[in-house]
Amino acid sequence: MSNRIKEFFQLGEVGNYFIRVFQKPDPNKKSNFNLRMMHGINKISILMFLFALIFWLVKRLA
Repeated sequence: MSNRIKEFFQLGEVGNYFIRVFQKPDPNKKSNFNLRMMHGINKISILMFLFALIFWLVKRLA
């Protein structure tokens, strides 16, 4: 039973990506402009989606 609950709450690849996007970059790893811009756009789109979801829920439940 405990194992099934643990599997249900695993983040998987998508959840791990969200965590990695909002972490500070590794100073030892070389990064280029395109990669930084891609991660910046991803951060903006994730935040906009969460804001829209919260707005929709508040509007729907109120």
